[in-house]
Amino acid sequence: MDEFVFQITEDLEDERIDRCVSMLIDSLSRSFIQKMIKEGRVSVNGKTVKSSYRVCAEDEVRFALPEAVEPDILPENIPLDILYEDADVIVVNKPKGMVVHPAAGHYTGTLVNALLYHCGKELSGINGVMRPGIVHRIDRNTTGSMIACKNDRAHNCIAAQLKEHSVTRRYHAICYGVLETDDGVIDKPIGRHPTDRKKMAVNEKNGKRAVTHYRVLKRYAKYTYIECELETGRTHQIRVHMASIGHPLLGDDVYAVGKKALYHLEGQCLHAKILGFRHPADGRYVETDAPLPEYFEHLLAILDRA
Repeated sequence: MDEFVFQITEDLEDERIDRCVSMLIDSLSRSFIQKMIKEGRVSVNGKTVKSSYRVCAEDEVRFALPEAVEPDILPENIPLDILYEDADVIVVNKPKGMVVHPAAGHYTGTLVNALLYHCGKELSGINGVMRPGIVHRIDRNTTGSMIACKNDRAHNCIAAQLKEHSVTRRYHAICYGVLETDDGVIDKPIGRHPTDRKKMAVNEKNGKRAVTHYRVLKRYAKYTYIECELETGRTHQIRVHMASIGHPLLGDDVYAVGKKALYHLEGQCLHAKILGFRHPADGRYVETDAPLPEYFEHLLAILDRA
């Protein structure tokens, strides 16, 4: 059981206790903290308090997280579009709307459920029972190539390649506006958004270095079809970077603030097309190319006719 004890500093004085704890521990949601307070799990100077309690400088806040109970994750017969598979790894073309691994609110219908059915027990266990085989992720509404590992040796090898940025990852996307330059590099650190915990942002103070290379594939009247290659792999990297230069992705309901959602898109127009890596067993280079999904091809056809 994880126990937290901290003393309130002057800069946090007069904040609500629930907001104060959520700022100090950004991995916990404010609603979860409020639930803990209601259950009497949070104490200030040895006494339980309500969520509305205003903290004072030098208050001692103490609480212990309850033991997490992980649900059983069951295999599900969900069809997989397999791009490559052998005894060590499997590369699939993830469809739009599919969550990669189980989490609160999504314990079924995930890629992990499908992999458990297809691979059985042949999945790496390094990331625990909730994420067997998973060594990296792509967003729910991003489609395309994603690798999973069937044993811990392969997992460690692919994880090392991701860490040293040697995995080839090229994405296709459509962004708002017309890019003037044919190619460019966005080198801006990405971290948690300072006020919205569900978003990432360019964060010069607390972000980690993030580098995206982009090039124009085709220009339209109001949009640009682009290819983006990741040098690093931060959460929402392409979405955040393109928004930061004034060209958010078409359909992005998080980072395309104020942009009209056109063509009945569900989420960002982003596809992980090329994935290349050194094979864990013999070091040979393996590259997969996930064909554009139907919605993407249809959208390009509409733009071509416009």
